[in-house]
Amino acid sequence: MNIIFDLGGVVVRWEPEALLAQTFDDPAVCRVVHSEFIGHADWLELDRGTMPPAEAIMRAARRTGLSEPEVRRFLTSVPPALVPIAGTVELLYRLKAQGHSLYCLSNMHFASIEYLERSYAFWEVFSGKVISCRVRLCKPEAKIYAHLLETFQLEPAETVFVDDIEVNLAAARQFGIRTIRFESSAQCAGELRGLGCM
Repeated sequence: MNIIFDLGGVVVRWEPEALLAQTFDDPAVCRVVHSEFIGHADWLELDRGTMPPAEAIMRAARRTGLSEPEVRRFLTSVPPALVPIAGTVELLYRLKAQGHSLYCLSNMHFASIEYLERSYAFWEVFSGKVISCRVRLCKPEAKIYAHLLETFQLEPAETVFVDDIEVNLAAARQFGIRTIRFESSAQCAGELRGLGCM
């Protein structure tokens, strides 16, 4: 079986609210940065690799009323906050040992993926990876799923996709890929067992 994993919120922690609270003391500022930066279209362009970080910082500073150094401090805190979820990493190695082919498909900025690749060894379990900033495509766009299937010659009926966001799973199902909505490592393992993958 081919099993595709999202990264943020599945393999590594992605908890923007906690990260905002660590960076800014004022809850009102946290809310503004969440809506005007993380939740803004510019964040997707960072993930897509089509907007330089300096431009995204300048534009976010203008929208939020914060200084550019304040916005930069938040953005540079993102990569080191993406720490592996131990239960998922253990699951990856178990699945690999059982003979499954593992892949990852993730929306991620250049700085984040480069930091993760430098810092952790779990990449060895993946037979291939598709990262949004490197292919200039983002989930849930159909083209990124088509790119993954074509690049690695995957048969959708023999493929399972694990993600924590329903819209990304719905897009995968359009290709005939089976899906699991990630809530925890244990729940994910249970659903993989239910599909006969373990």
